[in-house]
Amino acid sequence: MPDRKQRGGFDLVCELLFRPPAHLVARALAPLRVSPPLVVVAGAAAGFAAAFEAGGHAFLAAALLLQLKTLLDNADGQLARATRRVTDFGRYLDSESDLVVNAAVFAGLGISIGPWIALAGFALLTAVLSLNFNVERISRGAPASCDRSPLGRAYGVLYGWQDRLAERIVRRPSRTTVLVASNFGLSPQLLVLGICLALGEPRADVAVAAACLAVLSVLIAIDRRKP
Repeated sequence: MPDRKQRGGFDLVCELLFRPPAHLVARALAPLRVSPPLVVVAGAAAGFAAAFEAGGHAFLAAALLLQLKTLLDNADGQLARATRRVTDFGRYLDSESDLVVNAAVFAGLGISIGPWIALAGFALLTAVLSLNFNVERISRGAPASCDRSPLGRAYGVLYGWQDRLAERIVRRPSRTTVLVASNFGLSPQLLVLGICLALGEPRADVAVAAACLAVLSVLIAIDRRKP
């Protein structure tokens, strides 16, 4: 099945842990003509359920639901590519639902870890994911784009400023920077969050996100100093 997204880096967690079972899900859904956006909605529903469980201090249930969301996140793209139903609508829906679900999860965690720590965690995660996307995009020379559809406009509002800011910060990312950034994507981040939740230490995830942002900042600073 032609379901592999072409990327500049190799996401170990995604490729080795989530992609194989997601491939099976996509293969099972393809003959049923299930719409890829419907899988996106199912993944978002799992994410919102995780946020609800996190708010109720049911951390293990939240951790498992987050991994289900990640599985479906990987399956929807594979299904779209395998069935040749890749659309801008699906891309925008996927990106925007991820952001909203992340916000909901940290809002739920705010009940347990405090609103300011949760807000810091959400901001750090958003920054890391923005660099994860934009470092790879800039390395390929691909432009940031959105159309004038309702979801396209929403994408521009939610992500456009992030893309523009990244273009001012990131200059000619090295192969090392691309490789490291590719391993700080949503799948690894939600896996780490799930582990922290399962251990009953959700605050630890905020420290991990801060460490990821620090590493990327150092690599980007090194790249900027190169002639």
